[in-house]
Amino acid sequence: MGDDPAHGDGADADGEDTDDQLTYADAGVDIDASEAATAALVSAVGAGDAEGSDYAGLLDIGDRYLALATDGVGTKLLVAEALSDYSTVGIDCIAMNANDLVAAGVDPVAFVDYLAVEEPDETFSEQVGAGLREGADRAGVELVGGETAVMPDVIKGLDLAGTCAGLAAKDAVFDGEAEPGDALVGWASSGIHSNGLTLAREAATRDHAYTDPCPFDGYDTVGEALLEPTRIYADLLGPMRDHGVHGAAHVTGGGWTNLERLGEFHYDVTDPWPVQPVFEFVQSEGNVADEEMHRTFNMGTGFVAALDPAQAESLAEATDGRVIGTVEEGDGVSIRGLDL
Repeated sequence: MGDDPAHGDGADADGEDTDDQLTYADAGVDIDASEAATAALVSAVGAGDAEGSDYAGLLDIGDRYLALATDGVGTKLLVAEALSDYSTVGIDCIAMNANDLVAAGVDPVAFVDYLAVEEPDETFSEQVGAGLREGADRAGVELVGGETAVMPDVIKGLDLAGTCAGLAAKDAVFDGEAEPGDALVGWASSGIHSNGLTLAREAATRDHAYTDPCPFDGYDTVGEALLEPTRIYADLLGPMRDHGVHGAAHVTGGGWTNLERLGEFHYDVTDPWPVQPVFEFVQSEGNVADEEMHRTFNMGTGFVAALDPAQAESLAEATDGRVIGTVEEGDGVSIRGLDL
């Protein structure tokens, strides 16, 4: 799906109206520009002495690696602000960092947060802290400190980010590269997680307010559905190691194209986890194309591992996963009739 320049009447090749079709770039986030800016930053900083991973920096400390990952909550904070409910964003902050370490094959062990605020407020600080505590419990990490900065000339509202440290034996870290013939095992997401909220918010608020009743089951309001905290996948590390996982992908910004971090192969996803109603709502309200949805959101599957097919069913049964596809020679990702 998508705009077809040959159709000047605002319809795509299937006759669907595209005049009000919302994209991530329209909402304010240009992924290509973001990747170019990141590449420029990395180039300027240089590689240093740390070893590389697509999800974490690995520092050789002898018989183990010390790993570091850093990330924030993003514009999900604006939904929390609208509902005056910051109780879950701390979970998201830890999840987005801990899950990246898990994708590298590293055990998360400690976390530090950075809370920047326009003005101090005990109520939301307490709520953020409670979420961080809950997230730390779910990830199995220690909260070892943090920083709160009051910057009224820089911050409007608040911003929350953090850094997670991890440790792993050198032979426990995933190679990070899939192999042709591998099976893909996937695990369900809890919802939108903390990526693509700029697009999700724009779509959801075209005809609704965050405080409007949620049009699908499970949540009282539209905003509550968008605030569903990110699932933490730290419990998968042991089973993945036991089953010889070659590499894993945390399905975050960029959606299903994250599988390409596992190497230049074709990823044929034939049985992904079902799409939750929140994604159907966002797509319908924003008239978002199928391809744009899958390039932006996890669409129901938040974590994927590549491994020998002889081990795949056993890994799925040992956890709450399922075999969702295969790795083949070629390039790109095929899912739900789309070629990404």
